[in-house]
This record gives sequence, structure tokens and C-alpha cells, in this order.
Amino acid sequence: MILDYIQWNPSPEIFTIPGINWPVRWYGLMWAAAFIGSHFILNRVFKKEGRSEKDLDTLTLYMILGTVIGARLGHCLFYGPWFDQYDELGRLMEEGYLSHPLNMLKVYEGGLASHGGAIGIIVSMWLYCRKTKENWLWLFDRMVIVVPLAGMCIRFGNLMNSEIIGNITTVPWAFVFVQEDNNPRHPAQLYEAIFCLFLFLYMYRFWKNKIQTVGPGYMFGFFCIVLWSERFLDEFLKENQSAFENGMSLNMGQLLSIPFILVGIYMVWRSKKTSAQVSS
Repeated sequence: MILDYIQWNPSPEIFTIPGINWPVRWYGLMWAAAFIGSHFILNRVFKKEGRSEKDLDTLTLYMILGTVIGARLGHCLFYGPWFDQYDELGRLMEEGYLSHPLNMLKVYEGGLASHGGAIGIIVSMWLYCRKTKENWLWLFDRMVIVVPLAGMCIRFGNLMNSEIIGNITTVPWAFVFVQEDNNPRHPAQLYEAIFCLFLFLYMYRFWKNKIQTVGPGYMFGFFCIVLWSERFLDEFLKENQSAFENGMSLNMGQLLSIPFILVGIYMVWRSKKTSAQVSS
């Protein structure tokens, strides 16, 4: 029966700021928590490894801009319609980005893609390393400690928004997303959030105890393999985010995950090869 499932109908808004009528939303709060939490953990990493707090502050600025810009462009390029979408009666359903390019700037309306955010992070770290002459492998190996922490926060924000919902299911822990329909569905956002929490704990412990036992790039490669493999599998439990994916064998999220997995495999192989050469 439907009453056996978890009825999920939270308000995306926590409260509205008096006087300016500006709502504070769970999604925005989770993004802020992601950046604050990441800065706190990286501060511990930087201090232990002899990097300055000033360097971290600069990196944080790069990361914020790279993540938000990348995630927004990723949504527009990978999931958003390029042309205006009309129904069978000729009524406009959704504006295309070619017709209305300024809509790309409307981040406050939602629409951020994790794959685009990942690309934005990589580009921003590359620019940071180019400016500061930091070793890019050193930085990538440390950055992946906090990326799953940020992912956990953002997926919790998706859950509070009742978005990126799962497929219909009969599992006893299914959520009924009341704002969507009355069908019990996989809480796919919660699956990813829990996975990211455990991945963060593992990566942090690995850095503390084993970072000196592996070659440069190993943590980055391992992270790419594990995170994006989970994302690939989790997509089988999700509703497609755009209508054009309905006729595809693999959806856009899965297709975009494959290059990250391949990069991860290469980085792990490269790291082990480098370690073997140093040992010999």
C-alpha cells in the first residue's frame, strides 16, 4: 500500500528574509555548506603538508568559480534544449539557449550538472597550478578528498528539492515524491549522498595513512573510477532528466561518466608505473 512508503514533501525554502522577501533555500544552503566544509578539510591538509592558508584562499576562489560556471554550462550544454520547445498545439513549453542565451545566467532558477561541475573543477585547478606553479598531481590527489563531501551536500539539496528522482519501485524504503506524483520511487539522491559520505571518509583516511605508499595521481585516479562507476550504476535507478534521453540505451549521465572512468584507470596505471620505476 502507498502508506507503507515514505511520504516526501518538504518545502525547498527554509525561510524568507524579512524586508527583502528573499527566500533561503535548502539547495543554496547545501552549496554553501559544500564550499565551507571543503575549505575546512583542505585547510587541515594544507597545514599538514606545508602549504599556506593564503594559497588555500586563492584556490577556494578558483574552485567556487570553476564549479558553479562549469556546472551551469554543463547543464545548458548536456541537458538543456538549444532550440525552443513547442507542444503539438504550437505553444512554447521551454525556451532554447540559442534563442535566449541570457537564460544561461539564471543559475538561481536551478539547472546545474555534476559532470559540468567536475570539468569546471579540473579547469580551475589547472589554471590555479599554472598561476602558482603548484604540482598539479599533488593538488588533484588532495582535492578529491573533499569532492565527495561536496557531492553529498549537493545531493541532499536535490533531495530537499524533490528533484533528480528515481524510477518507480516497490522497495520498502521507497519515497513518494508528492510534488512529482503519488508513485513510490527510488530515493536516488539519497543513495548518492550516502555513497559520497563513505567515499569522503575513505579518501580522507587514505590520505592520512597511505598517501606516501602510492605514486602521484593514484588518489585522483582511484576517485574517478569509484565515483563515476557509482554514478553510472545509479543512473539505472533514475528517471531521465531530459526527454531526448528516453530513446537512448545509455542516458547522458552514463555517457558522460565513461570518460572520467577511463581517465581514472589511466591515472592509476600511470601512478603504479611511476612507482615501479622509482623503486627500481
